[in-house]
Amino acid sequence: MTVKSSGSFSELASGELLEIPQTPRGLPRVMTLPGIISDTNTTIDVDSDTTSSSCRERKIIVANMLPLHSQKDCETGKWRFSLDEDSLLLHLKDGFRPDTEVLYVGSLKVEIEAFEQEEVAQRLLEEFKCVPTFLPHDIQKKFYYGFCKQQLWPLFHYMLPVCPDHGDRFDRQLWQAYVSANKIFADKIMEVVNPEDDFVWIHDYHLMVLPTFLRKRYNRVKLGFFLHSPFPSSEIYRTLPVRDEILKGLLNCDLIGFHTFDYARHFLSCCSRMLGLDYESKRGHIGLDYFGRTVYIKILPVGIHMGRLESVLNMPSTCKKVKEISIKFKGKKLILGVDDMDIFKGISLKLLAFEQLLQQHNELRGKVVLVQIINPARSSGKDVQEAKKETYTTVKRINEMYGLPNYEPVILIDRHAPRYEKTAYYALAECCIVNAVRDGMNLVPYKYIVCRQGSSTMDEAMGVKVNSARTSTLVVSEFIGCSPSLSGAIRVNPWDIDSVAEAMNMAVTMPDAEKQLRHEKHYGYVSSHDVAYWARSFMQDLERACKDHYDKRCWGIGLGLGFRVISLSPSFRKLSVDHIVSAYKRTSRRAIFLDYDGTVVPQSSIVSSPSGDVVSVLSSLCNDPNNTVFIVSGRGRASLTDWLAPCEKLGLAAEHGYFIRWNKECDWEALVSDLDWKEIVEPIMKQYTEATDGSSMEIKDSALVWHHHDADPDFGSCQAKELLNHLEKVLSNEPAVVRRGQHIVEVKPQGVTKGLVAEKVLSMMANNGKAPDFVMCIGDDRSDEDMFESILSTVSSSSVPSLPEIFACTVGQKPSKAKYYLDDTADVIRLLQGLATASNPKPHQTTAHFKVAFDNVF
Repeated sequence: MTVKSSGSFSELASGELLEIPQTPRGLPRVMTLPGIISDTNTTIDVDSDTTSSSCRERKIIVANMLPLHSQKDCETGKWRFSLDEDSLLLHLKDGFRPDTEVLYVGSLKVEIEAFEQEEVAQRLLEEFKCVPTFLPHDIQKKFYYGFCKQQLWPLFHYMLPVCPDHGDRFDRQLWQAYVSANKIFADKIMEVVNPEDDFVWIHDYHLMVLPTFLRKRYNRVKLGFFLHSPFPSSEIYRTLPVRDEILKGLLNCDLIGFHTFDYARHFLSCCSRMLGLDYESKRGHIGLDYFGRTVYIKILPVGIHMGRLESVLNMPSTCKKVKEISIKFKGKKLILGVDDMDIFKGISLKLLAFEQLLQQHNELRGKVVLVQIINPARSSGKDVQEAKKETYTTVKRINEMYGLPNYEPVILIDRHAPRYEKTAYYALAECCIVNAVRDGMNLVPYKYIVCRQGSSTMDEAMGVKVNSARTSTLVVSEFIGCSPSLSGAIRVNPWDIDSVAEAMNMAVTMPDAEKQLRHEKHYGYVSSHDVAYWARSFMQDLERACKDHYDKRCWGIGLGLGFRVISLSPSFRKLSVDHIVSAYKRTSRRAIFLDYDGTVVPQSSIVSSPSGDVVSVLSSLCNDPNNTVFIVSGRGRASLTDWLAPCEKLGLAAEHGYFIRWNKECDWEALVSDLDWKEIVEPIMKQYTEATDGSSMEIKDSALVWHHHDADPDFGSCQAKELLNHLEKVLSNEPAVVRRGQHIVEVKPQGVTKGLVAEKVLSMMANNGKAPDFVMCIGDDRSDEDMFESILSTVSSSSVPSLPEIFACTVGQKPSKAKYYLDDTADVIRLLQGLATASNPKPHQTTAHFKVAFDNVF
């Protein structure tokens, strides 16, 4: 299947995309033959099974900013570029094989004039393996400083714009800029990617709809995404007007990574509540089934680059700074904080807790110093200015109230602190505190632990014996991403000033033996879970998630940002009316099995009774003496008898086959089974119904069903799991089975399945000398899969002398044991009309056929 370029994307942002200037020239795409580079932008056959001639493994790392420093030479007017050695994007290469080629796609931190862009792009590709996106100034401003920083970032940190002072309200123009920027990124990736072999790894919330553009162009592209910020709970996220578009964008990836289970749980809850998707654990890996594709969820916090930090520890400038700090604070214990200046880092709360510490513990005055290093603010909004003002006011008050000659309780370093200076403070601090009220990850505690481990050079500078015990204490907020991995840290609620003050006191007065145990535990984790481990683990999971890309047929459906890929078995195809009618006319002993809800009647329909068209077409099929037609449903026999009374020759199987009636003149037959277990189950289900708002219990003759479709999705699902476990235990010695379906928990007699109905009918036809030469079965849910399986096994057995033509068909494009599918109930009725017309061609049947088709169009 050939997929063409995405064409017009005007619908993507529910409005016109912002005008995007053309890139001066496309970058070379891929090496198609040895020594020959294709520079064309031709259509790619995404279903091609041919392999790339390039043998070298390649990873494409996509992020908002490239890992580069940029500076323009004032004298020559030429741009100078250098690698940002502190960039995470650069460090993650250590997790790949040495021969792996890594290509970076992103923006520069400076604006390049249009006439310089082609030359700069070529230089960056050749010298640094970087592909710049060159976002136009207006789009860059609205995309990054607008939608990302003023809307997404506050929302993901649980800040809602309930009033103008609490953030900016949703702005459709900023959203359009966000989509336009993501489209530019996609175009750049398309210029260089080899979709059959390359792995594309997208980073952070700036590019959450980018996967949709890439998946639309290349159905089988290998896509991973990692979110470095928190993902908010569904109550917060659902306030975003474009919530579905972003969720669907992420679901176009093969693997989505989060720092903590909490973030992943919130994402899964959003998918469940807003898109109706369920997830399950598959051999230890969490997977979401999304139109036949499994989207895997990865939970692993990022690590630090051990070698980089250890090299800074051994720098002469670091050792010199350590000696200076040691002399300056001789006899005092240092508590260290290193934070960005923003409203979520909790700097003011930390200062208030330190003030409380000095107030409650007079013995610590003059002995404990809080050194607060403030990294330059990433933005300069009103909230940042207010946070900065509050910080300075609080520091001044503390120093005036608790300061002594030659003693300042709080040292505020509000400037660019060189790497060696921060490292020196890390190495000397008795305690490190991270008090953020919300933070995606925060690697400060990890850096502190490694620096406290020290090195031989650092030990000499500090005057410490080489093999002496290492100690460290951490006070960390329970609302930051690294908190779960630091089990030896003192965890605090940053809003509780008293508890934070007491945690600081505990940290500085803790016995050395306990400090040593906590440090050893932390260092063991941090050193083994470094950035290389994180990157290697993520990429291994991405490779595993993509391994079956070419085992299935793929095709795209949906418009704009609602685009997604259907991925199903190669033999799975839509059932053509002409194809089945042709087989129908060739045969004379036909068996037809139809499910009821979701097959001949829409699942979402409020009216459960069949329409006149359904009754008419079923009657026509039943009246053909060559047909044996059965409705096989989970509904009770009373409802089916009432609704389908006009179809006198129609067979009915109620309650999944516990009751069966061959036609209206026959009596209902029931399976002989013990139903005493119902007395056990009914009070238990009543208890769960009372405890779960929105749930209900359905009592059938042979079964009991607990419904939770109208309950809270998370609570209903949780209660369903608990009920399932409860019933399985109490019914372990009873002749009943407990089954969990879509929004239901059902208990029914053992051996009762729809498959048993199909087997019984087919065997009866064969025993009567009318073995079927045509079998059609249509259903839409899991219970119908039993019919598909039973039909295949029954016709293959000796009871059926010759193999009939089989048409097992599911409703909806989804994984199934059936070979065919139809899109919806309208398709089913249209197909049945075609068969009815072939059975008994009459003018009124033809008219009805066209009426159904006409109604369906509208």
